[in-house]
Amino acid sequence: MAKIAFILLCHKDPDAIVKQAQSLTAVGDYIAIHFDARAPAHAYQAIRAALADNPNVAFARKRIKCGWGEWSLVRATLLAVEAAVDAFPRATHFYMLSGDCMAIKSAEYAHDFLDRREVDYIESFDYFHSDWIKTGWKEERLIYRHWFNERTQKRAFYAMFEVQKRLGLTRPIPEDLEIMIGSQWWCLRRRTVEAVLEFTRTRRDVMRFFATTWIPDETFFQTVVRHLVPETEIDSRTLTFLMFTDYGMPVVFYNDHYDLLLSQDALFARKISPEASDLKRRLGVLYASEGARFQISDEGRSLFKFLTQKGRIGRRFAPRFWETESTLGRERELLIVVCKKWHVAKRLLERIRQVTNVPCIEYLFNEDTTPLPDLGGIQSTMAKRHRHRRALMRMLFDYFESDRLIVCMDPSNLDLLEDFCRDRATTRVLEVQCQFSDSYLVGHAMRVGLAGDRTPQETLNRLLPTIRNDMLHESDRIRDAEFDNLLTMRESDSPEANADPLARFLGVAHDKAKEIADTDYLFAD
Repeated sequence: MAKIAFILLCHKDPDAIVKQAQSLTAVGDYIAIHFDARAPAHAYQAIRAALADNPNVAFARKRIKCGWGEWSLVRATLLAVEAAVDAFPRATHFYMLSGDCMAIKSAEYAHDFLDRREVDYIESFDYFHSDWIKTGWKEERLIYRHWFNERTQKRAFYAMFEVQKRLGLTRPIPEDLEIMIGSQWWCLRRRTVEAVLEFTRTRRDVMRFFATTWIPDETFFQTVVRHLVPETEIDSRTLTFLMFTDYGMPVVFYNDHYDLLLSQDALFARKISPEASDLKRRLGVLYASEGARFQISDEGRSLFKFLTQKGRIGRRFAPRFWETESTLGRERELLIVVCKKWHVAKRLLERIRQVTNVPCIEYLFNEDTTPLPDLGGIQSTMAKRHRHRRALMRMLFDYFESDRLIVCMDPSNLDLLEDFCRDRATTRVLEVQCQFSDSYLVGHAMRVGLAGDRTPQETLNRLLPTIRNDMLHESDRIRDAEFDNLLTMRESDSPEANADPLARFLGVAHDKAKEIADTDYLFAD
């Protein structure tokens, strides 16, 4: 059975560290602690005194002053790992933690999980070819030497960088290493940890190299483990659930996140708020429990992205530079069907196509698989369709040799609607308003990744009102835009009532519009 030695890097809140250590070791696991040398000595002594009688606790032989982005973080980790390897010969796995982490599964579940597969869990992505680094320096982290802390010694940090850059003082990357990158929160097997420690003793060249790289805690273990361990024995993921905001700050979890955290496919979570006392209490009880069952839905990141995007949706009034002086053509008519239920809009378009022979295209700005003619590559990707939207529409008018064209759009595409409705061409918009049952909203949440087959009902109950309100908000935004030619069909209205806006939208006789509105199962889910 797995026995875990936790590697804890911490720098504050001695009481919380003591409680964390007591909770993790109460079930028979171990912990090795490195307490930042920048923290007060009396705080460190308080921790040592409180845990002195606990045989499952060890301390790094030396305290290092740690700084963000520095080699000191890796050095502190190695010291704690050495202490754990020496003190706990029965430990099978070594799990990296911070003082802000807490278990979100029971110890029983965690041991079971680690016993299932003989692998190391560490994010390990190709440094140069992956998109792990979204912005900022990439190669510069490695080929230049960094002796100063970017946050506390900014002037010296950038001055040394500029000097090296001007003089061409770059350095080679060790030839036999493939540099990897990933999260610093890993879980490694004992033989892997021992191999890493042996590597640090024999490869002083590599140690010197990483000692002056920038943010080496994201590259050192990730690179060395990949160098020493076969790829088949590495699961490139972290077992610690963490998220970041658009500003690069870690998302903090509070008391009301308990159910969400338990449903994630991870063993620990970071960061737990110091004020979330109830969450800490419940998670502590959970870790020591037996027989707990977990429904893993793993929708946390998609939920966070969905919810935090609300309220940041801007409106753009100036045309993009490539659209200046462009138009679809004054003599042309673009008819846009806007509907959240795509299957309803597709049924409507199929019936319009049969009755009117007007060229119809489904969700070309929402679905990659929408059938489109070959237009020289401008239609090949969704990004190109959005970027060259007016050019794309002009080419479609030309392709169909028609001055009338019907397309479908999702209500979220307000920027597209505003662009096209400002065009010199005649643009009419038909919003098809549907009713959304709870079962439909659940299916929608699963289709877009906000929920899964195992998402707890309690999570769905909290999520559904947000999704419903989001859809209503999209419809409100369309009405608030005050488009000149906006018409509305409603699922709640009769075919006779819907025939009138449909006739004005298509420019056809009322009886022909009534024939379309009478389509069987038009609004059926």
